[in-house]
Amino acid sequence: MMTMEQKWWHKSTVYQIYPRSFHDHNGDGIGDIQGIIEKLDYLAFLGIDVIWLSPVYESPNDDNGYDISDYYRIHEEFGTMEDMEQLIKEAKKRNIHIIMDLVINHTSDEHPWFIESRKSKNNPYRDFYIWRDGRDGPPSELTSIFSGSAWEYDEETDQYYFHLFSKKQPDLNLHHKEVREHLYNMMSFWLDKGISGFRMDVIDLIGKEIDQNIIPNGPKLHEYLQEMNENVLSKYNVMTVGETPSATTEIAKQFTGPGRNELDMVFTFQHMSLDEVQGKGKWELKPLDLLDLKNTLSHWQTALHDKGWNSLYWNNHDQPRIVSRFGNDGEYRVESAKMLATVLHMMQGTPYIYQGEEIGMTNIQFDTINDYKDIETLNYYREKRDEGVPHDTIMQSIQVKGRDNARTPFQWDTEQNAGFTEGKPWIEVNPNYKAINAEASLQNKQSIFYHYKKLIELRKKLDIIVYGEYELLLKEHKEIFSYVRRYQNETLLVVANFYEEETEFRLPKEISDSNATLIISNYDDSNTHPASLTLRPYEAVVYAMKE
Repeated sequence: MMTMEQKWWHKSTVYQIYPRSFHDHNGDGIGDIQGIIEKLDYLAFLGIDVIWLSPVYESPNDDNGYDISDYYRIHEEFGTMEDMEQLIKEAKKRNIHIIMDLVINHTSDEHPWFIESRKSKNNPYRDFYIWRDGRDGPPSELTSIFSGSAWEYDEETDQYYFHLFSKKQPDLNLHHKEVREHLYNMMSFWLDKGISGFRMDVIDLIGKEIDQNIIPNGPKLHEYLQEMNENVLSKYNVMTVGETPSATTEIAKQFTGPGRNELDMVFTFQHMSLDEVQGKGKWELKPLDLLDLKNTLSHWQTALHDKGWNSLYWNNHDQPRIVSRFGNDGEYRVESAKMLATVLHMMQGTPYIYQGEEIGMTNIQFDTINDYKDIETLNYYREKRDEGVPHDTIMQSIQVKGRDNARTPFQWDTEQNAGFTEGKPWIEVNPNYKAINAEASLQNKQSIFYHYKKLIELRKKLDIIVYGEYELLLKEHKEIFSYVRRYQNETLLVVANFYEEETEFRLPKEISDSNATLIISNYDDSNTHPASLTLRPYEAVVYAMKE
């Protein structure tokens, strides 16, 4: 029985927009806020409730906007503050909330705070960042996530500053109370503008201690989140989601548990590393083992039930396209995209759709490194070439896991540049846009788009999807992902074939199909009774049953 207090975001579906690649209004080749406004009716028709807007703040764009130089200004490439205010207003007319990225682990090195901080060892902004002496080199051997040392030498004061990401992204020192107060004022500024919350970038790092190792969940982390909640978030009816790469389910309960007064939900990363060689990082590839995926997702479903809240996602701006990753982006692109959507959207939590996911956009395969734009990818390429790794070997990893897979322009129609821009796009369009685009999707009632639309509608309609208990079936089956949801006197049965070979499903004896109704399928003629199914390639079916 559901015991959690019901929230507006429990039944919501979030749509992430990466503004640079969504839609360009002014023809300069870069997506912008007016471009988003032009497409709000498309999003309203899909049925989403919330837009997660990746950063549109003032930025030198070293890391595509995640290096902020002014939290209170809109980057001129995206528009003006008036444009932003219009977006919030127009979205509200369509009952769509806006949440913005909150990037407070670091700023740009062009932020006024850092410009002042680096001027001398004794000034009011020095402790806004993390400075250390070095002895014949960096203070420690800590490395940046974007390759190389996490310490950058600064001649002006003969010290090193810490940057966990790019050297143009110095880490803020949130142990300094004045820093936190400035950030809380900034958050209130945006919430007063009418946004409905924040997606918090690498939020589990804000309490870190800089030692020989970085402990993401530092001793002050939860204290700072509770302080943030008390000072800002509790005063508004908002939703928050934290990016927490290191979170286990036990830690997630601390972040999201009722009465903890921290965050509403977190992004788990455990299912996103299952196609990587353990301990070797994202670029070392291995095939997905379905048993690993089932165990991981099921663990999060059961562990957080009534004790926290899940966010459900396959894609975002940092992840490759899921249909190319865990599905089949060739012959069975449509079927596998629908199957993956079904498996995820029938679970408990708030689902996130990344732009283009709803039309089945695929990974890009640029032949030359010169076509790639992402700093992480370019640093990795240079590092591996310096180590003597062959070009083709490096490119194989980049084509599978590079972040630019998610960042190619949204494919709107068959016109030049997929209808994204009338200018030269900042990154090349995927050449498959003639076949894969929103216009074609809207004209075809059997498209991936309409499958997503129905999944969103079902979540609003059926409380069992939102609040039901979860139980994994056929745990050791190597081809089928199946589970049931139970709520009051209802049962929901989900059955999905993860591969292109046919496979047999037998309904467990303890589950009765006497009152089974097929509520969604990715094939037109799926069996109306689940007792015995021959599942076709990537077939997914969901049945509702009343006791």
